[in-house]
Amino acid sequence: MLYDNHGRKINYLRIAVTDRCNLRCHYCMPEEGITYVDRSDLLTFEELERIVEIFAGLGINKVRITGGEPFLRKGLTDFISRINSIEGVDAIHITTNGTLTKGIVPQLSDMGIKSVNLSLDSIDAQRFYQITRRDSLPLVMDTLEQLIDHGIQTKINMVVMAQHNVEDILPMAELARDRPISVRFLEEMPFNGSDSTTDLGLWDYVKIQEHLESAYPDMHRVADAPSSTSMNYHVDGFAGTLGIIASYTRSFCGSCNRIRLTPTGVLKTCLYDDGVFNIRDLIRSGATDEQLITALQDALSHRAKDGYEAERNRNINLITESMATIGG
Repeated sequence: MLYDNHGRKINYLRIAVTDRCNLRCHYCMPEEGITYVDRSDLLTFEELERIVEIFAGLGINKVRITGGEPFLRKGLTDFISRINSIEGVDAIHITTNGTLTKGIVPQLSDMGIKSVNLSLDSIDAQRFYQITRRDSLPLVMDTLEQLIDHGIQTKINMVVMAQHNVEDILPMAELARDRPISVRFLEEMPFNGSDSTTDLGLWDYVKIQEHLESAYPDMHRVADAPSSTSMNYHVDGFAGTLGIIASYTRSFCGSCNRIRLTPTGVLKTCLYDDGVFNIRDLIRSGATDEQLITALQDALSHRAKDGYEAERNRNINLITESMATIGG
């Protein structure tokens, strides 16, 4: 089993299979997009399968596929099917914006995908367009209903942004009234793909909770899953649940069980670090499985205690990368 230097068990691997995205959410990347990496610099599916097999032998049993928008990468469903059969991998999860997913939901169901996180920051067509710079809300809503119809556990992730979508918090919460889904509200983070920032006032987890409680006074905490990033709540009469993720406040770091791979193979032991080593380069230089394991164990033996320490230890202090490049 894998443990870090703080005694935390590591059993969750997040794989960003691409840095490309067909939306342009302003909290993630500039309107003109970002400079995408050359395809030859991406980890191949064969390299990723090798990594998952090695990591599964060390106790990694949960894998999340993310991006960018993962379904922009050709051959993804075949790749998912292959790693789903690796011994030790108990569950495959997917994070997607839902614009390309509707047609393959039945296939995902047949593969036994454990859950899908659907990124959705507004259910108002005009605000959705202002946030994403694309007119794709109907596609996302169709995907949501298909996921529910096929019995795939679904979580909506809404990034709460002052002066952009605060008025969507309660309408978004209402999606869980008649649907067996989890609607989760995330603090905004600085990974916007540029070195410019606009401080419009963070809606932190306390403010989000107070806003929800004002509308749902009977909202109450429910038990969180081990290593959960979200604080979870139930409202009487709701088929689903609500959740709040303190992604900027970083109050959940003490139980973090995850590591991340960027599309180019950079291993991150924390969302806020700038990478600890490049596993792609090791593989392409001929590293053995044992050498890859040693590199991973060494990285975990120097892991930051929390996101604040990881941010302080960055070689480049200013956070300018896009969330699409790190698979947050």
